[in-house]
This record gives sequence, C-alpha cells and structure tokens, in this order.
Amino acid sequence: MSRRAGRSVPLWALLAAAILLPSPSFPAEPVSPAALAPLPPPPSPPENPTTPEKVELGKKLFFDRRLSGDGTMSCATCHAPESGFADALPISLSYPTTRNWRNSPGLVNVAWRKTLFRDGRSSSLEEQALFPMMSPFEMNRNLDYLEEVLKTVPAYVEAFRSVFGGEITRQRVAMAIAAYERTLLSRDTPLDRHLRGEPGALSARQRAGLELFLGKAGCATCHNGPNLTDERFHNLGVPEDPKAKEDPRVLATARFVGKVSGFAEYRTLAEDPGRFLVTKAPADRKAFGTPPLREVAATAPYMHNGALGTLEEVIDFYDRGGGDDPKKSPMLRPLGLSREEKESLREFLATGLSGRMPESRSPVLP
Repeated sequence: MSRRAGRSVPLWALLAAAILLPSPSFPAEPVSPAALAPLPPPPSPPENPTTPEKVELGKKLFFDRRLSGDGTMSCATCHAPESGFADALPISLSYPTTRNWRNSPGLVNVAWRKTLFRDGRSSSLEEQALFPMMSPFEMNRNLDYLEEVLKTVPAYVEAFRSVFGGEITRQRVAMAIAAYERTLLSRDTPLDRHLRGEPGALSARQRAGLELFLGKAGCATCHNGPNLTDERFHNLGVPEDPKAKEDPRVLATARFVGKVSGFAEYRTLAEDPGRFLVTKAPADRKAFGTPPLREVAATAPYMHNGALGTLEEVIDFYDRGGGDDPKKSPMLRPLGLSREEKESLREFLATGLSGRMPESRSPVLP
C-alpha cells in the first residue's frame, strides 16, 4: 500500500496510474532523420535544478541497497558503471522468486532522453526512478516504508534538509537520483570530435563505417540527431526467447504488467507486446524504443530481451532485414553488406562511439 492525497491505495494502482499517464505521441513511419550533431550541455530542469550537493546525494541513493525490499539490490545492480550503466545480462536481475522480462538499458547520456523504459512509459527521470523500486519483480520496496527507513539514517536526514530544505519524501528521492543520472555523460567520442571539426578524429576504417551508418546500412534512419536516437518506437521482429514462454515466473510478470496497464486480455499474454501496453495502438505491438548509441560497445547484449549478444550479431540481424515478424517496421530491408563493410561498421560502432566513460565508483554510504 502507498499514500496518495492522504489515502492508502494499492501498489498496483499506483503503477497503473503511472503507466496510463498520457504518453508522447509520435508521427507514423517514416520521417526524415535529424542530422547528427554534437550533444549540447545536459538539461537542468527548472523544477529540479542540478547542484553538486544534490548529485552527491543522488549518487549515494543510486548505490544504496536499502532502496530494495530485501536489501540486496540497488539501482546500480542493474545499471553498473563498468557495463555502460547496464548489467551485461540478457534479462535484468529480479527480486527473489520472480523473473524480469526485459534487458536493462544503459544510462549513459540518459539526460537527453524524452521517454524512459523500453516501452517509453515515463517521460522524465524523476518519474522513472520510482518504478523499479515499486515493481514487485525488481526492487519490491514499499515507498511508505522506504521513507521511514531513510529517516532513521541521520546523515540522510541532514542531507535532504540541506539539499531540499525539508524532510525525506519519495519525490525528493527520485529528484536526487535523477540529478545524479544527468551527470552520466559521454560527449567526447571520436564521432563527437569529428562533428566538431577536429581533423583526424576518425580513422579511415571508422570513417568508412560512418559512411555506411549514414548511407547503405541505414542506421541513421533511426539513430540520428545529437543523441543518436529518433526517440520513437519500432517493431524490429526481434525473436522471443522460447524458454521464457515456458517459465511461469515470466508469464506472471507479463500478465501483471498487462493487468496494471489496463489490458483487458492480460491473462492471454505469452510474449512482450512492447509499446502497445502503453498506447493500446495496434501499430505499437512489439515496438520498442530506439536507444542512443554512444558507448554501445559496453552495453551488450542488445535488444529489449538481450537476444543479440554482440555487435556482429546486431549487424547481421539488420543485414538480413530484421526478424521474421510480418508486422515489423517497413523501414527494415536486406542490406547486402559485404564482409568488409560489416567490419567497418562494427569498428565505427565499437570504437568511433566510445569515449571517456563516466567515472562512478561506489560511494561510502551512511
């Protein structure tokens, strides 16, 4: 149970309310891709301005396992610095006796994202931060109880009073974590230096890969703009894991998410419908958000369910024209890439988009 407007409401109702919030709408495919460009300074929302003190508090909370129900998981469990702030697993870790059903997305350059989660159900980092804490198959933490736990820690009480001018609340926990996440930046890759006009920023092989990225391979159709994402949702025909359909824990997770999403036929769910659960639009069935690509070499495996283990597998997947789903995006088509072209494209993705990763060692916790 949790509080809202002085009343107690079930956790599933809170999750449903958040999932059913109006979500950003996107034009039908296709659209003209935005040009690649260096990233601007990260945003600092007026309702949650970034300060060093707030970032430091958010970092501690990000690494604090007290945010989970059994004290074994923190945000960093599934978003580890050494893995591009993902977790190097096909499917994210889950609360004991449950199973997650999606791959953990990396958080590098998440400051510029317009939607969060694979299905885009959140439109701000502040809103996103509480979802995993409440989720019964992720951190499974009652937020009323979380507030009381943190209030027993004198250092946190003082930090919240100093940073926010008041007591510890779930909203302020989310604001602090969001402020920290906006500092997880990669803006100095060889591509960024090339876009700023630095001579020799890209090697000959990387330049060949960039030409393929922009041209024959068609990557920039969706991975475009300053953050290398169109912020839209596409069905790529990514295959389902056949073992997941046989796991009752995964089925329970799928049907729970369908239920709190207001999907009337949730009991029949046997696969991940993706964005469809948010919008209920048939065109969004099995569509997932386009991720940004800086530091992509660090965040394997790939796709919403970790179905593709390496960049080579990703390139081969797109070269074939995506998966076998008859309702996949019409933008997908066989590419006919040669072996040398695939190697150049991989070199660009692996090294041309890798720069100085954010340094984020686990802090000393109060």
